[in-house]
Amino acid sequence: MFKKLATALLCFSLLQGCVVALVAGVTVGGIVVYEGRSPSTLNADNKISYDAEHKIFADKQLNKETRIIVSSFDGIVLLAGQSPTVEMRTRAAHLVQTVPGIKRLYNEITIGTPISALTQSSDSLITTKLKSELLATKSLNSSQIKIVTENGTVFMLGHVTPGQGRTAAQIASRSSGVQKVVTLFEYDA
Repeated sequence: MFKKLATALLCFSLLQGCVVALVAGVTVGGIVVYEGRSPSTLNADNKISYDAEHKIFADKQLNKETRIIVSSFDGIVLLAGQSPTVEMRTRAAHLVQTVPGIKRLYNEITIGTPISALTQSSDSLITTKLKSELLATKSLNSSQIKIVTENGTVFMLGHVTPGQGRTAAQIASRSSGVQKVVTLFEYDA
């Protein structure tokens, strides 16, 4: 029985990876058309994320004992994940804060053990579903919203109007599997 369940879960997660890769491939193929940020801003955000992840990876204790996700949108950086101690959570934020180009840093790392692969897979599915729902919502410019899901908490970053921010948060809060929604938007007039 356990072998069948494990096999089914493995197949589901592999298939989910294919779906996510397919959706990401379609998105990446059209990113210039739908992405409101300039290529130089996209490159700057990618560099910020890479440099921040590298600093965390280079710290042997953080690399071994924590799960930290770095996400950047227009220089606004989100740290999410789990750390076993407050000291390691704080150290990760201090390391990342030294990366050039960061305008603001949100440290949303929770204290606890790193989440399981099954929870990570569920989080990926939530993010994919939400991206699709936001894309289908005519009153939103979904290319200006970045979604990161960690342990059932949905973090939303980007440039939106207050009304668009409320709409996106409402959609996320009604979505299956979402335990909490945290909006970190920059509001346009």
